[in-house]
Amino acid sequence: QVQLVESGGGLVQAGGSLRLSCAASERSFSSYTMAWFRQAPGKEREFAAAIKWSGGRTYTAYYADSVKGRFTISRDNAKKTAYLQMNSLKPEDTAVYYCAAGLNSSPPWGRADFGSWGQGTQVTVSS
Repeated sequence: QVQLVESGGGLVQAGGSLRLSCAASERSFSSYTMAWFRQAPGKEREFAAAIKWSGGRTYTAYYADSVKGRFTISRDNAKKTAYLQMNSLKPEDTAVYYCAAGLNSSPPWGRADFGSWGQGTQVTVSS
């Protein structure tokens, strides 16, 4: 199981930006699909974004419709870290954000596709 540690959450005003980081312990990090999920109070944990190896040195990013155009997922394999750049934040983006890692998974993404999870980081967007 991959150990994942998120950081970068916090309080931001609507329209602002935050960047989340997810540091992994896995030596073969580059092989893993990395994803971000989020869970708002009283709601189910939902998929936000994923980045998957698609051959050679190419990775493909996938986004939920609710974050497409505002969030960008990326990764630095040398640092074994995944990122989620969040721009134009809205109050409805308020949630605990979880980093996840998985192998042999494909869209549409669900919780069952990822076997390793971080502890979560709180993102609060004020109006």
